[in-house]
Amino acid sequence: MHILDPADTEAKPGSPDYFTGTVALRNLDTPGADPVKLIRVEFPTRARTNWHTHSGVQVLVVLSGRCRFQHWGGPIGEATAGETLYIPPGEKHWHGATPDGPMAHLAVNVALETEWLDEVTEEQYRHQP
Repeated sequence: MHILDPADTEAKPGSPDYFTGTVALRNLDTPGADPVKLIRVEFPTRARTNWHTHSGVQVLVVLSGRCRFQHWGGPIGEATAGETLYIPPGEKHWHGATPDGPMAHLAVNVALETEWLDEVTEEQYRHQP
């Protein structure tokens, strides 16, 4: 057993091809835990992912702030620190910080590939949850 401390992990910038805003990614080393990957993602105010899908399950545990999210065709929602989002395989969605504050979540990715799609437009992002 050992502690996975995000402070021990180098923060890498999220690609502007996949994120709006300056997002920091911290891959938490989980040797022997394949196919599970853990990534702490830190979003400043208004930062967000593009629309995307995953080939496997993704679970997001909101660590701080409020997470704004939406699946294709659905309303925008918000989850607060301590809440968990479950994203089934193939669901087109996005997630990020709210317009009034930063957010961090732990992404638990189970045997998945990500297909990155279009940017979330300002109009899509602005709709109130």
